[in-house]
Amino acid sequence: MAQHQFQTEVSQLLHLIIHSLYSNREIFLRELVSNASDALDKLKYLTVADEAYKSIVFDPRIDISFNRDQKTFSVSDTGIGMNEEDLITSLGTIARSGTRAFLEKLSADAKKDSNLIGQFGVGFYSAFMVADKIEVITRKAGEEAAWKWTSDGKESYEIETAQRDSHGTTVILHLNEEGLEFANRWTIEDIIKRYSNHVAFPIYLTYEEKEYDDKGKEKGSKTKTERINAGTAIWRQAKTELKEEDYNEFYKQIAHDTEDPLFYVHTKAEGTLEYVTLFYIPKKAPFDLYNADYKPGVKLYVKRVFITDDDKELMPTYLRFIRGVIDSEDLPLNVSREILQQNRILQNIRNASVKKLLSEFKALADNNKEKWEIFISQFNRPLKEGLYQDFANRETLQELVRFKSTAVEGWTSFADYVSRMKSDQKAIYYITGGDEKTLKASPLLEAYKAKGIEVLVMDDEIDDIVIPSLFKYKDYELKAVNRTGADEELGEQKDKDTEKDLKPVIEKLKKALGDRVKDVKLSRRLQDSPSCIVADEHDPSIQFAQMLRAMGQTELPEVKPILEINGSHPIVASLKDENNEDHIADVATVLLDQALLVEGVKLQDPADFVKRLNRLLSK
Repeated sequence: MAQHQFQTEVSQLLHLIIHSLYSNREIFLRELVSNASDALDKLKYLTVADEAYKSIVFDPRIDISFNRDQKTFSVSDTGIGMNEEDLITSLGTIARSGTRAFLEKLSADAKKDSNLIGQFGVGFYSAFMVADKIEVITRKAGEEAAWKWTSDGKESYEIETAQRDSHGTTVILHLNEEGLEFANRWTIEDIIKRYSNHVAFPIYLTYEEKEYDDKGKEKGSKTKTERINAGTAIWRQAKTELKEEDYNEFYKQIAHDTEDPLFYVHTKAEGTLEYVTLFYIPKKAPFDLYNADYKPGVKLYVKRVFITDDDKELMPTYLRFIRGVIDSEDLPLNVSREILQQNRILQNIRNASVKKLLSEFKALADNNKEKWEIFISQFNRPLKEGLYQDFANRETLQELVRFKSTAVEGWTSFADYVSRMKSDQKAIYYITGGDEKTLKASPLLEAYKAKGIEVLVMDDEIDDIVIPSLFKYKDYELKAVNRTGADEELGEQKDKDTEKDLKPVIEKLKKALGDRVKDVKLSRRLQDSPSCIVADEHDPSIQFAQMLRAMGQTELPEVKPILEINGSHPIVASLKDENNEDHIADVATVLLDQALLVEGVKLQDPADFVKRLNRLLSK
């Protein structure tokens, strides 16, 4: 017998699960059945696709039994099974770099956390909510040795050799007092019906049924075994045969979610290609949506045989929140992952599926405002990624993405903006670079507001990457107000006399600021503020450069802003007759730094800014 310590994150996870999630304990059974189903899926695939496994008899079943007197509860399967190495990898380690992020998301909100457990793929550990000790007896298909894993869910686990007649896994729970409520036939049937009715393999429940004589007196009991799930591939059933609750149950099973989906899309294609897809859109974004190692949500089947649930090629990255199934009649059963990535059939299915999903999103936007608001609040950013990634569907995505605006509350679209444009307006204006509140208060917007020109407020980090790559929406150029050249439509020509009058001031500011700025110019976008910063049309914005550095790209050329000044502002005007270089340097630095602060840019030397400001205030 060998004793092993849990990986640190596993110990933390177990502690949080056992102490935080009691209000939703029944999920343990959903998770154990889901694991058993996955093990059967994997073996089914190997027996048809791998020569080494074709001699193995595939007799799929999941068995549940309990003994209330002995306080035990077991879930057994005839799936792929595990060897010693698998046990250590699967039950002693959470082999994903996002573990720490997952742990940080766990809180005292048990209902929310119970969703996270399944989504993260650590559902096995939820069994410690109802058990003081767990034993796992398992034998890997094609191997002779069986193994037993034992743990009390605290700091360590033990692995020893064991006996098992055939391949598969049996999980035995030694129930605690709270777990005894699940040692009940009706409770088990209810949970399976709700969460696992559409597991594609038969689930059997073994229980003791009391027997009575003619007078109704108990005379003993007999052991009965009954199948308790429908076991049909729901995606292969006709829509007319299915109820809303059928779709919802299947979603909860495959997505490990306790909430119903926001909506679903069920498609059967016949003709050149034959396939079925059933896609779900969650109400809430998966917790790992922005992790590089996110778990894909779509399973691939060929003629109902499970192939993979870990292939990120099944959906474009920006639709990684989709959950569901693709089942093809045309792919070969022994298709490998390498072949999948270049397979024309799968590419055609994927392309058609993406177009179908985007059309359904558009229909939702047009016909169901309430659901659309939920959808866009969760998935607006991934759709924006699509603008950058998916050129073939860019026009459709342009109609779906939403932004904030200086003209209306809530979300607005490019189409809505165009419908409100002034008749002589030639471009769509937008501002990027910070949170909504900061952007709406930016001095850069002063002249646009005064002229009644709407500006789209783009407060998502990704906007700085995506929107400049679009160039246009239909016939309208997209112009960032925080760049040079976007002020042409303000209609005001710079006053030649004012420009001439302020030339000495501009020269003084340039000299004082030196290489901190690319240029100093007279502004026509400022109304009340003394200064603002803009980026050269060919440079990235300062905020964008900061974001790239935060992501680890340190070898970036320094981005220098262009300082624009308001010629009619008293602070600027006061510099005309000023010759004290120290005072000019203080004013110039404060004008630049305050313009940076307003745009949400972190100052390199806040202490110097405060000193200069104090000197100016003291005068």
